[in-house]
Amino acid sequence: MSHTFALVRGHMLLSRAQVQQLLNNLLELGPRRLMALGLIGFAVLVTVVGGAYYLSRPEFETLYTGLNREDVTRIGAALREQNITFDVNTAGDAISVRPSQTMQARMLLAEKGLPTSANSGYELFDKIGSLGLTSFMQEVTKLRALEGEIARTVQLMKGVKAARVHIVMPVRGSFRATQQPPSASVVLRTDGAIEARTAQSIRHLVAAAIPGMSRDKVTVLDADGSMLLAEEDEASAAPTKMASLQKTVGGMVQENIRKALTPYLGLDNFEVSVAPQLSTDKRQTNETVYDPESRAERSVRNVREKESSQNADRSTPTTVQQNLPDQQVNSGGTKNSSEDKTRREDVTNFEVSSKTTTTVSDGYLVKKLFIAVLVNRARLVADLGDKSNQAIVDSKLAEISQLAATAGGLDKQRGDQIQVTAVDFIEGSRELAPVPPISFVEMINKQLGSVINAVTILAVASMLVWFGLRPAVNGILTHRAAQEQTEAAEAAELEAATALALADSQDPELNLVEDLEGKMQRTPQKRLEQIVRLDQMQAAAILKDWMRREEAA
Repeated sequence: MSHTFALVRGHMLLSRAQVQQLLNNLLELGPRRLMALGLIGFAVLVTVVGGAYYLSRPEFETLYTGLNREDVTRIGAALREQNITFDVNTAGDAISVRPSQTMQARMLLAEKGLPTSANSGYELFDKIGSLGLTSFMQEVTKLRALEGEIARTVQLMKGVKAARVHIVMPVRGSFRATQQPPSASVVLRTDGAIEARTAQSIRHLVAAAIPGMSRDKVTVLDADGSMLLAEEDEASAAPTKMASLQKTVGGMVQENIRKALTPYLGLDNFEVSVAPQLSTDKRQTNETVYDPESRAERSVRNVREKESSQNADRSTPTTVQQNLPDQQVNSGGTKNSSEDKTRREDVTNFEVSSKTTTTVSDGYLVKKLFIAVLVNRARLVADLGDKSNQAIVDSKLAEISQLAATAGGLDKQRGDQIQVTAVDFIEGSRELAPVPPISFVEMINKQLGSVINAVTILAVASMLVWFGLRPAVNGILTHRAAQEQTEAAEAAELEAATALALADSQDPELNLVEDLEGKMQRTPQKRLEQIVRLDQMQAAAILKDWMRREEAA
């Protein structure tokens, strides 16, 4: 353990001695040479760093991006007036200037209020004062702010570069029988063709942001004038709804069949096409069912009637005597009659239980499904191997047909049809062909500018070090190296004598650490003193030789 510690300490002392020796050598160069060496190193460093920065910086720096055409035109005119060189990208939505003019250009454009955003939101209320603001101006400002906020939100959607929103709010009147519903229109500028679901999302967003607005009152257009979504009645919207529904149902069935056949055949060895026939007719069914076994008395009525009547009829004959005064005419006779009538009525009302069912269907009904599956014959035969023949291929196709029918939900009673055929696929016609990787040459061409800049920086740095720093350092250190060689040759004999004398005087039991400490303490001055003490005549001869060489120099 002590021996290891002594070795470590010895190495540390040796390293410290080497560092001290290096510092002594630098100090012996003198202040002028040290200053010259420092200036040369600083100049090389500044040149290399400056060259690297100059060669690596872009020729143009982006000033603003995501601009519309009006802003690009205004900014270009303002920069052209100040003689500032600028460039517009191929898409026409970004402006770049030289790096040295970036801050100047931004300060200039900020002074002129550019770029201006056409979609101002609720910050409009920060620019107007409360004094002298009428209710009409407040409503107009509120409407503009709402349009700007909705347009900003629409621009966040994928594929939408710019958007304008126009809102028409109903004017309330006291003498109007009906109120006009609010409506809106949205104009989009997109990168390409926009999907129908994105347009539907925009319609829902606008309708939800405006109170009292229905989705049918929102019209969506693109910058080319194509109608994406418009207000339609039920009759005109039916074909569009049917086409969208057929596409959705066909895609669902097709995806189910793909999931079932992909592990069996592979993704690139089959194609599926589904054509559904749907019915979107509204159906309402009312059904009432009576249960005769389940009844209850609802009401009972019992009626009892008995009638009895007697009639007496006395009639006087019509004669001449009736016209004579004070003459009594005897009646011809009296008729008597009697009648008895009895009526009984019992009425019982029963309540029969019934069940009424009303079924309303407002969705869609699959009437028929037509499915076609194409299988790559070459891959199918290759999987079968040497045992492949037409009968085995037909059995495989029947198995694939059964699997696809089950996955697609086919119903033979409904009249669904499926056709599976094995054909030879044409090479290069696959939609899902893998994208070839970027070749090494293309990658080098894309990074050619960076490679040239890096090589140029390395070449400049190498030339500066080889032709600038190296000769300067060699020139400074040449005189010092020659002087050290002369001193080493002259002191060789003195070193030998000194070593012999020191070896005789040292204790042979000194360890490594004490030996290193002794070497550090024996400076050149002390060694010269020891040499002079040992041999004064030889020391005088060496001094005379040095004096002669200095006079000769």
